[in-house]
Amino acid sequence: MTRVGCRLLMVGLALTVLLAGCSTASRHQFAQAANDWQTRSGQLLYRNAKTTVIGEVLVRFSRKGDFELTFSKGPGVTLLTIHQSESFAEARGGLARMGWSGPVDRAPAPLRGWLGLREKLIHTQDRRVRHVSGAETFLLRF
Repeated sequence: MTRVGCRLLMVGLALTVLLAGCSTASRHQFAQAANDWQTRSGQLLYRNAKTTVIGEVLVRFSRKGDFELTFSKGPGVTLLTIHQSESFAEARGGLARMGWSGPVDRAPAPLRGWLGLREKLIHTQDRRVRHVSGAETFLLRF
């Protein structure tokens, strides 16, 4: 390998390490679910102008307001997973498309209704919960 080739390789490796370090450093650390978290499971009907989906929902939250939601369609088919604190959220799964993480107030429009569920669910013990956000409707039955 020539000197120029070695230098290019070294620069490429350095950039890779630098960029990988930046992406790791910017990740938010969510609280891990613990024994004192409340857990609720049931069914969720999600409806927007084009789609209606019914599936299983698992919700967990802490007294501090840490929140997790998993929406699935049958065993092993997770449609959406949300981890959320008061100001930061992460969404993964088919309904989140490419996935997203960041400050809640900067969430993309398709996720805002989903992120509004946290506030609704951590403050109620109702067996039925209805949440409307724009053209989206969420009906939960625990």
